[in-house]
Amino acid sequence: MPNCKTISELESRQTDSEQLLTTIELPRDFIHQSPKGFSYEVTEHRKNMLAIWILNHGMFSYTDTPPRSIWGFYGTKKRCYHAPINSTKHGDKVDISSTTPYTAMQLNLNPLEYALYSKS
Repeated sequence: MPNCKTISELESRQTDSEQLLTTIELPRDFIHQSPKGFSYEVTEHRKNMLAIWILNHGMFSYTDTPPRSIWGFYGTKKRCYHAPINSTKHGDKVDISSTTPYTAMQLNLNPLEYALYSKS
């Protein structure tokens, strides 16, 4: 069978591809520092779009790899950030200063909630 690969060949190929994914750096204008117990990972989502992931290094994981959630997306051509709709789809453009270290999703607050939860 000429197309058969051994498990070790597949594992080494997967390890190589995982290393390639993690070598992408955060954009230079990314203003957030990762919160305690978290880190960021950047992967190529499309040709001109990066996916920024937040990894949770907590002790509750049942796997060897830390669980990750999508933080948001970064358009490399227009150099702008996008809020996530889900982990595979980017949404509207967002100003980096209106995001949090945990997500680029925008809060939909009424005026009272905005007064209570605003940073000022």
